[in-house]
Parts: sequence; structure tokens; C-alpha cells
Amino acid sequence: MKYIVGVDGGNTKTDYFLFTDNGEFVDAVRGGTCSHEALPDSFSGSFRVMKEYFDELFKKNNIDVSDVSAAVFGLAGCDTPIQKEKLEEVVANLGFKKYVVANDAFLPIKAASTNGFGVCSINGTGTCSGGIDSHGNYLQVGGIGDIVGDKAGGSYLARRAISEVFNYFYRFGKKTMLECDVLKFLEITNPYYMMDAISNNLSKKRKDYPILCKKVFEYANKGDEVSIDLLKEMANNLARSVGGCIVNLDFGDSVDVVLAGSVYVKGGSPILIDTLKERLAFYTKKNCNIIVLNAPPATGAIIWALEVAHGKYPSLDVRKNLCHLVEAKQNQMESR
Repeated sequence: MKYIVGVDGGNTKTDYFLFTDNGEFVDAVRGGTCSHEALPDSFSGSFRVMKEYFDELFKKNNIDVSDVSAAVFGLAGCDTPIQKEKLEEVVANLGFKKYVVANDAFLPIKAASTNGFGVCSINGTGTCSGGIDSHGNYLQVGGIGDIVGDKAGGSYLARRAISEVFNYFYRFGKKTMLECDVLKFLEITNPYYMMDAISNNLSKKRKDYPILCKKVFEYANKGDEVSIDLLKEMANNLARSVGGCIVNLDFGDSVDVVLAGSVYVKGGSPILIDTLKERLAFYTKKNCNIIVLNAPPATGAIIWALEVAHGKYPSLDVRKNLCHLVEAKQNQMESR
């Protein structure tokens, strides 16, 4: 019996899935982050953490790494060519022979695209874009910060909301419905204390940005000009990164664009995606087929591993079944 492995490694948790190479679920385990950026011992830490969970998974199922015919690792922190090389060394040292190591932004492409290629736009806490074309070439745009145009994601949107309220009070900005919510978020009632609150609260890296993000979408739907402009601004930033992937790879006249992340999925206003479509058409001059991801990204790792093992992208029925199996297992792990 031969097996495949799919790993979805984020900044907070990592899911390790084990399937047979004909697509039957065997087992899965969930651990903490395996990202070299989040561990004190960097790439050695990635090896240490992944080895611990693979030892557990393989021992439990009485198999050896040599029984794995293909493995795919979608890993946060795999952003640059050097990081990719070092993480490939980690995977090779774990004993895998046939594998793909890529940023986790590529997994939704395999999970949701029509033919296994396209571009994914991540818009969650942060942002990143990745593309895979029909020749197997892939490209990542962004994922390392504002300096490369990562001006999207929940943290960015919330900060821009705060900035626009500050502009309204002190820099000739437009009046906005966001005013009261921003002051409440900063735990003040008098805008005179905004500078102190921004300096003190935001330096602590608060994680409740989704509160403000939801308000931006809510007020955009109610016609708030500032909120609408913020969503359009973010959509344009996203389109530039996604479009950069598209024009630097080979897709012909049409391309699947998979949208993943909480800001896309839970946003609640059509303005963001409608503007993204319009700007993508403007920048790329191509037909962009927008697909909002409704499958666990980890599904993409399993689908990709099957593709690597058999040399062809799995059928739609197989992909749907894999999605069901992965989602059921993840729900079980999250309920514990």
C-alpha cells in the first residue's frame, strides 16, 4: 500500500493529513505552527516540530516515510526562493523523496480551480497572491509586507479605518459612520486622546481587528463614502498583486481566480469583489473567473499530492470527495 501526505501549515496551527494514493482517508493530526518565522529555532524548529507529528502519525498507522509516494507542504513563511530552498531541505531531511513545498497561498488553487491552475488571492488577517499556470510554473506576489504592496487583509483594513477617522478629526478628512466604532475600539470617548490610544493600543498588536473590518463592510452597504472608498482601495491593491501573477505566467485569455480568507468570505458587501473583478479586467485584459473558496485549504494539499503521485489532476468527483473527507476531519479536530 502506498500513501500520500498533505500538510497545511499556518502561523497558528498545522494539519497533517494521511491518505492512500487512491484517495482514501487514513488519518490526520493537528499541531501548532511549524513556521520557521514563529519558532525560536527557525528552520531547525520546523524540522523538529514536523518530525514530532509525522513520527506520531506514521507510528500510529504502522507505516514508514518510505511508504509515502508523494507529499505536498503548503507552508506559511515559504515566501522567498531562499526560504523555499531551506524548507525543501527540511522536507528532504524528514525522509520524503517526491514532494512539493510551496506557500500555503497556493493550496486553494488546487482545492477550487477547474483544471488545477489559476491564481489565488489570500485576504485574511494578511494578504498574499500566488499563481500556477498550465505548464507548472508558479509565482508568488507579496506576502512579506507593505514594501511589496501587501495593502490588504483585515489588519490593514482596520488600520485604514482608524486612519480615516483620525483624518476626519484632524486632517480635513471626510465624515464617516466609522467614527464611534473607531473611538470605541481605541477605548476612548474624546478624539483628543487618539494619538495616545493609537500609540499604546496598536503597539500591543491587538487581534480584534475583525470588529472594525465588519463595520467597514456594514457601513459601505449603508452608503458611507469613506467605507466604500476603503473597500475599493483594498480591491485595487489586491487586483494589482493578482494581476501581477496573471501577466507574469501563461494563462491564455481566461484564468480562474480563487479568493480565500475571512475578509473575502465574511465581508458581507459586494463592493470588494465587484471592484476586484473590474480592476482585474482593466489590468490584465483577460477573462477572470472568480471562485470564492468554500473548501478547506488543506484539501488543496491532498489534491496536489494525488496529482504528483499519478501525474494528472484528479477528477471533479474525486476532488469533491476529498473536500468532504477533509472538512469532516477538520470539524472533528476543532470540536475537541
